[in-house]
Amino acid sequence: GAMGTMIQQHKLEEKDFRDASFDAVKGDLKGNNDLLSITRPEIISDIHRAFLEAGADIIETNTFSGTTIAQADYGLEHRVRDINIESAKLARKVADEVSAKEGRPTFVAGAIGPTNRTCSMSPDVNSPDFRATSYDELYKAYYEQTEALVEGGVDLLLPETVFDTLNLKACLHAIADFQDTLEAQIPVIISITITDQSGRTLSGQTVEACWNSIRHAKPMCVGLNCALGADLMKPFLEELSRVADTYVHVYPNAGLPNPLAATGYDETPEHTGSAVGGFAKAGLVNLVGGCCGTTPDHIRAVVKEVSQYAPRPIPTVVPAQRLSGLEALNIVEGETGFINVGERTNVTGSPRFKKLIKNDDFNGGLAIALSQVEKGAQVIDINFDEGMLDGEACMTRFLNLVASEPDICKVPIMIDSSKWSVIEAGLKCVQGKCIVNSISLKGGEDEFRAQAKKVMRYGAAVIVMAFDEKGQAATKDDKIAIAERSYKILTEEVGMDPQDIIFDLNILTVATGMEEHNNYAVDFIEAVREVKKRCPGARTSGGLSNISFSFRGNNPVREAMHAAFLHHGIAAGLDMAIVNPGMLMPYDEIDPKFKVLVEDVLLNRNDEATEKLIDFAEAIKNGTITLGAGTPEERINAAMLEGMNTLRALFERATQEKNPEILEAFLKSGAGAIPTAAEKKTTELKDDWRKGTVEERLSHALVKGIVAHVDADTEEARLKYKKPLDVIEGPLMDGMKVVGKLFGDGDMFLPQVVKSARVMKHAVAHLLPFMEAEKANATESSSAGKFLIATVKGDVHDIGKNIVAVVLACNNYEVKDLGVMVDCDTILKEAEAWGADIIGLSGLITPSLDEMIFNAKEMKKRGFNQPLLIGGATTSKAHTAIKIAPNYDQPVVRVGDASLVTEICNKLLNPKTRDTFAAEVAAENQLQRERFAASQKATDLIPLAEARKQRCAPEWKQEDIIAPRQPGLTIDDHIDLQLLAEHFDYSPLFWTWELKGVFPKILEHKKYGEQAKVIYQDAQKLLKQIIQEKRFRARSVVGLFPANSVGDDVELYDPTSGEKRVTFHTLRQQKKKNTDKPYFALSDFVAPKDSGLKDACGAFVCCIEGVDTFAQEFKDAGDDYNSIMVKSLGDRFAEALAEYTHKRVRKELWGYAADETLDNEALIKEQYRGIRPAAGYPSQPDHTEKATIWELLDAEKNTGATVTSSFAMAPGSAVSGLYFAHPEAKYFQVGPIAKDQMEDYAKRSGKTLEEAERWLAPIRGY
Repeated sequence: GAMGTMIQQHKLEEKDFRDASFDAVKGDLKGNNDLLSITRPEIISDIHRAFLEAGADIIETNTFSGTTIAQADYGLEHRVRDINIESAKLARKVADEVSAKEGRPTFVAGAIGPTNRTCSMSPDVNSPDFRATSYDELYKAYYEQTEALVEGGVDLLLPETVFDTLNLKACLHAIADFQDTLEAQIPVIISITITDQSGRTLSGQTVEACWNSIRHAKPMCVGLNCALGADLMKPFLEELSRVADTYVHVYPNAGLPNPLAATGYDETPEHTGSAVGGFAKAGLVNLVGGCCGTTPDHIRAVVKEVSQYAPRPIPTVVPAQRLSGLEALNIVEGETGFINVGERTNVTGSPRFKKLIKNDDFNGGLAIALSQVEKGAQVIDINFDEGMLDGEACMTRFLNLVASEPDICKVPIMIDSSKWSVIEAGLKCVQGKCIVNSISLKGGEDEFRAQAKKVMRYGAAVIVMAFDEKGQAATKDDKIAIAERSYKILTEEVGMDPQDIIFDLNILTVATGMEEHNNYAVDFIEAVREVKKRCPGARTSGGLSNISFSFRGNNPVREAMHAAFLHHGIAAGLDMAIVNPGMLMPYDEIDPKFKVLVEDVLLNRNDEATEKLIDFAEAIKNGTITLGAGTPEERINAAMLEGMNTLRALFERATQEKNPEILEAFLKSGAGAIPTAAEKKTTELKDDWRKGTVEERLSHALVKGIVAHVDADTEEARLKYKKPLDVIEGPLMDGMKVVGKLFGDGDMFLPQVVKSARVMKHAVAHLLPFMEAEKANATESSSAGKFLIATVKGDVHDIGKNIVAVVLACNNYEVKDLGVMVDCDTILKEAEAWGADIIGLSGLITPSLDEMIFNAKEMKKRGFNQPLLIGGATTSKAHTAIKIAPNYDQPVVRVGDASLVTEICNKLLNPKTRDTFAAEVAAENQLQRERFAASQKATDLIPLAEARKQRCAPEWKQEDIIAPRQPGLTIDDHIDLQLLAEHFDYSPLFWTWELKGVFPKILEHKKYGEQAKVIYQDAQKLLKQIIQEKRFRARSVVGLFPANSVGDDVELYDPTSGEKRVTFHTLRQQKKKNTDKPYFALSDFVAPKDSGLKDACGAFVCCIEGVDTFAQEFKDAGDDYNSIMVKSLGDRFAEALAEYTHKRVRKELWGYAADETLDNEALIKEQYRGIRPAAGYPSQPDHTEKATIWELLDAEKNTGATVTSSFAMAPGSAVSGLYFAHPEAKYFQVGPIAKDQMEDYAKRSGKTLEEAERWLAPIRGY
């Protein structure tokens, strides 16, 4: 059953996901369900028990996200072991209790989720070789989880919801390695998920291909879970049931997601029970259950339905060598036919491929791989053994690129290298079942066994070379002897399936002029015949081109030799060979006279065979002999006889057609590389789509993911259409709609969609310069629309607003930016006078939300009809829908990311899409309101008096209270900017530009590390200028005063007279807690007045002057980039000044942490005693408390900073707050408050109730 669904029924809050051991963890933990095994074990136990009492035989541990990779999102990698052990013990205890009570066996499965990373696909369409995780990282994470689950007492292991087979292979590898440490093996059940009706995993494999990839793990059971729901699973379950020679299971979701249903899913227990019962009735399954949305009632219904049917009998499958790429390749003896292994992606055998790779043209290499597959290769051999190449890096990169090309990776891969490290690097990149080429007895039996065991762990087949400690086998007897010895070791000692063994019995070169070489072909053919008898189940292979190496440069002879050799080899039992599939000639097409000479050599039929074939080859080359009419050889030979005329024509053709294959033929002097008539016909058919209209060509390129012609086709479309934007909105978007439909219908799968996105980006990139030029050269308005934007009254923050303005300007919008602190009347008058099409309001502080509401009301009152866009860090979808949108009868859209604004504006201004999009926005806003209403009903607030009784109450002792060393005001007027730069937290600098990550790791980010480096370098240049030219002035004022708390207030006293100076009014948590944890207010961290103890409290204001002036200089020069950068650096200086000042307070001015020795990283992580909460933030939500700070510190005089009517600080690069020194002082979120506290706070702070409700609207809980 569904653990997550059952947890959701409890409507848990953040506090439920924490206990004391998580106090140091920052960030929300809500939703990290695995933690509940530690923080709310009774809930998880009750869920386990409910499923068992409903009839379940197996329960899963609450560890779906129990890997270091999944927990990294919460910063809880260090707690993974605890999570898994505690979860396993919890499930074990409940299962044992139910077994004892009901007298039946019950079992615990260790749930192992797929992680939130994929090893087979890139998350970045622009970098298809990038991976967000690696096989080794996954292996380590899975090993740690497996070890902890077993220690906790599970009966079996269950990797489930598998969407990427390579992730699963790493998991199975880790489990197998861990099993080696145990005395008894633990059964493994594997559960994959099919994500759409294409019948493929998210990473693109068919059901059978996936099974071939993991069959080596010998799971007790394999099956499907999650995804489509039972009704849509049947064809895929039937396929798995047919091919899997082990038990099969299914545990589907309760239909498709439905947020309005009680469980979040469509199906009733009866429907799910009936559907799963149908699978049992059809004999498809051995084990059943439920996934997302299934409750104990669903399980009860399933048990009732399936109990009347017999389990599925395990089928006997036909012995076969089972390989896979995205699709399965099953090689059945006597049925499948000969297998062509493409040889051209090998740097040792293909000069063209070698040159491309050495020139770092991996895309060119991919084109060769694709050509091999299109010409008939059923497997492709990949090799990077070249002295000047980093084989491991090349293999990894190329295979990652291959994985992004469905038309290539649909076939199995042969990983070819003489270096084991390169082979292993390749094995870690391929999700399908591949072939290792190769291992041998050359290094002795111990090395042979070790490598063979590793091949089995990775789930691959293997080529075994006829090579031993004495060297390469050349004779028939040596080949057979080495094969038999290897076979015995592999099957009897290592335990390898004979079907996974492929013997390469060494195809060696004949016609060398050396008599001892004359029988090489015969020896190979006869060895194949004998090995097939003596090594049942094994396959045979060889490198075909070796046989004709003596005739390199004479393709007609080589092709004839290959055709004749394969004819006789296949008759003897040869299963596959490494070949160039594009140059294979049918045996029957060899000229009869020519065939006799070739076979005389191959079969060693007379002593003069070699000499005769050499003479004949020379005659062909010189043109004195013409082969039979109509054969490929005659066409090639005739072309060669044309000499320089042919070469000249070939060069002209290559130049005109820009065809790389023809050009290569020219460079090789036409030696057999000119396309034959059949090849020309194939090419014509393949490129037939190029004859369509430009719209058809662009659509085809998008659907097929073909980048090759997109620039030329986009340019043709640009010339045809009136505006570049019309190309995007016309043929390009039409093509993407086709892609979307095909994907939705299951006729395309994810890797293909990723390729389509890449084509789209290429096309748009081509058009952008023309759009910019069109905009620059326009003599009259041809803009996409007029966008007016402003930061609302009382707010001075504008970095995000400025970025939005730049993004829109780059997308052909006219933008009028009214700046900061703009009152409503100015905004609306400017909008009317200018004729704005859209109005955008921005704000950072919570009072700005009220100003936005006021603007919306005024827009309606004055009869505006422009859409209203809302943005800024303090805004949200919920607030926009609930508080702003109801006050205006036009579309009100919250824009959460600058990258989204263009698409939103386009939809709002396009007459064809506006109404539909407006309806979608209205529906989304209504849904937000309904969700809020539901959540309000569920909010449980306790009375203020009760919250005060359960306040945080430290044990106060005078000796624990440290009096400030320097009480009163401390003013710093010119703080060294270089000193502050050393305290920078650079991470938010990158967040400004929407690059998410933590400095300095972000500089190495594979997706946007290079861009991050550019930003960092640009910032450093500006930083140097700012410091050297003293463009900024850093000022601060700190006040430390004797203090006591009085209820929820904090009184500060004059250090000399002892008279009360000011009172700060704090707010207390009221949201009900299900534990005995205290209800915090900031006043709790100051000694109560009635204790008789004198405590202390502080306040500060930090300000960076000169930021706006410097930024405006850049803006006036048209340099938005550096203008935004200056403001972002101003914010970094302000935060650094606050951090530096707080450090001075702790160590010098107050001195309660005089011995503190923390580096900058520790300061950024706030690993110190004491807090500095800011007014308007979660611990003190009331912005009006800033007025008290300004009064206490005379802040405007001492720093130049002011507060606006909305209590925003000006300039924007300013920070203020209070200082608390108690060791237990911590940041917290006040959260919603009840009316009794609102009334109490209004009275204490001297406000009317209406004023208090206005300023505390975000936390009003009634």
